[in-house]
Amino acid sequence: MTDIDQKQINKWLITITVMLPTIMEIVDTSVANVALPHMQGSLNAGTDEVTWVLTSYLVSNAIVLPMTGWLARMFGRKRFLITCITLFTLASFLCGAAPNLATLIFFRILQGAAGGALIPISQAILMETFPPHQRGMAMAIFGIGAMFGPIVGPALGGWITDTLNWRWIFYINIPIGVFAVIMTTLFIFDPDYLKEGKKGMTIDWWGLGLLTVGLGALQVVLDKGQQEDWLNSSFIIAFSIVAAISIIALIFVELSHEHPIVNLRLFKEISFSAGNFIMFVVGFCLYSSIMLIPLFLQTLMGYSATDAGMVMAPGGVATLICMPFVGAMLQKRDGRKIVLVGLSVGATAMFIMQGLNLEGSYWSYVWPRVVLGIGLAMIFVPLTTVTLSSIPRTEMGNATGMFNLLRNIGGSVGIAMAATMLGRFGQFYQNSLAGNVNPYNPVYQMRSAELKQALVYRGLEATTADAASQKMIYGILLRQAGAMAYNHIFWIIGIAFLVIIPLLLLLKRPAHQTGP
Repeated sequence: MTDIDQKQINKWLITITVMLPTIMEIVDTSVANVALPHMQGSLNAGTDEVTWVLTSYLVSNAIVLPMTGWLARMFGRKRFLITCITLFTLASFLCGAAPNLATLIFFRILQGAAGGALIPISQAILMETFPPHQRGMAMAIFGIGAMFGPIVGPALGGWITDTLNWRWIFYINIPIGVFAVIMTTLFIFDPDYLKEGKKGMTIDWWGLGLLTVGLGALQVVLDKGQQEDWLNSSFIIAFSIVAAISIIALIFVELSHEHPIVNLRLFKEISFSAGNFIMFVVGFCLYSSIMLIPLFLQTLMGYSATDAGMVMAPGGVATLICMPFVGAMLQKRDGRKIVLVGLSVGATAMFIMQGLNLEGSYWSYVWPRVVLGIGLAMIFVPLTTVTLSSIPRTEMGNATGMFNLLRNIGGSVGIAMAATMLGRFGQFYQNSLAGNVNPYNPVYQMRSAELKQALVYRGLEATTADAASQKMIYGILLRQAGAMAYNHIFWIIGIAFLVIIPLLLLLKRPAHQTGP
């Protein structure tokens, strides 16, 4: 066997190895959502309390993401990766065996902390394993694994919860985790620069503390803000102040430390900064739209959770199909132009959704989601490749950690803002439409008379039928106001896709594409 063949085999073995923990972590992010009602009944918890099962995971996940590169250098990437997979697997078992809600939340924090490092380490290893001209394909493979989780997670979680028990959504991680540890032990090795980079490193205690407090408080504000009515809540105000002070202090500390836990000096590279801001906005658009579409279908159209999932799934499948083609295109085409097309397609999908109404069929809602899926495939792969192409290997762990963190924070901001706008716009449109519901409006008179007459024919008394018809009209008004609110938010998300297009001019073309 030639040396080239050996490298070729190793490259794909490494890919399989790092994709196992990535898929395990991404699936676990979404698999618990559908099991919350079952957890609530089993653990005797309220709705507000049981949502901390999701929030606690996201908070600890966000804290670990930016420090991944520093931890990999401090402890060795291979050892750190094996430790994270082992800890994640052990925490999964303990989550499944948790006797009460407090214990479950504690082990979810542990699971989130272990899982936070898995995605950036996997990305960094793939970016180093593949030569520059094949990095687009590497990120396409990674993207396929990343999309696999949101597609399979909810369906798998629902099936396991209904067929077995909600505890098994955690237990299924055990065999995958064991296999991933074995593969990592055999096929992942630390590069020389990581072994040398550890010498002389000191622990950045201030950075570690400020990062933990700042991002933890920020994530709590974003997750609980709408529920607590934002600045009308002393709880949210207190956490907002803590987050602001901690993050500002973190910036000063990290810029002055010789070995910072988060290397903010990377943002001196204009291309990297622009790429991260674009990914923040893309995260905002993606997560908010993915939250809104099933909510629209279930609350206004009467779809079941399964039917809403069937609307979402084709979009994920479209992304999966397109990603390998995008990866192949990146070897010959300018990634920035592909991102431009992707952002335009994403905006188009949102403007199509702006026209959704309460009379649409199943396919009326599916095809805009498919268009969005195609756009996302043309954004994620090339944007990741272009943004990270200018980063030296020694800083790749830090860069991937920050890149994933900003995507997640953008998603949290998007979900929080979408939920807030949904309530505010819904109230606004309700008040606007209510002015048309009066005895002097001939359309209202005709519609009210039709409903009342239909109810009388069904056997109701005239007085009861009159009250029932008023209630039905008010219900119609609420649904129409809700639909208008959703449409308004889809329009805002579409504009957000377009606003960031000029930032593509700040991105550098990868070095392997600048030659003849």
